[in-house]
Amino acid sequence: MYAIVEIAGHQYKVRKDQKVYVNRMPQAEGESVSLDRVMLVDNDGKVTVGAPVIDGAKVDAKVLSHLKADKVIVFKKKRRKGYQKSNGHRQYISLLEITNINV
Repeated sequence: MYAIVEIAGHQYKVRKDQKVYVNRMPQAEGESVSLDRVMLVDNDGKVTVGAPVIDGAKVDAKVLSHLKADKVIVFKKKRRKGYQKSNGHRQYISLLEITNINV
């Protein structure tokens, strides 16, 4: 059984007991969160598709930790002008564990 759920503007395909990295959630570590923007549920070949979401369906998750993603290097250069600029960015992310999928 899996579901496609929208979390903070991004869509993720999740299963029970799966760990997924998402953008930083406002909940504290150890708290439960209920995700109600479920777009698709596949229950052993029986597919339910929402328009755009499935009414009454929700995915329960638990926030395991808050951390920072790997650094992304942004390098800008203009040829023959002597212009070079380097910049780095680390995104704040949260680690969620999917505990239950309710249809």
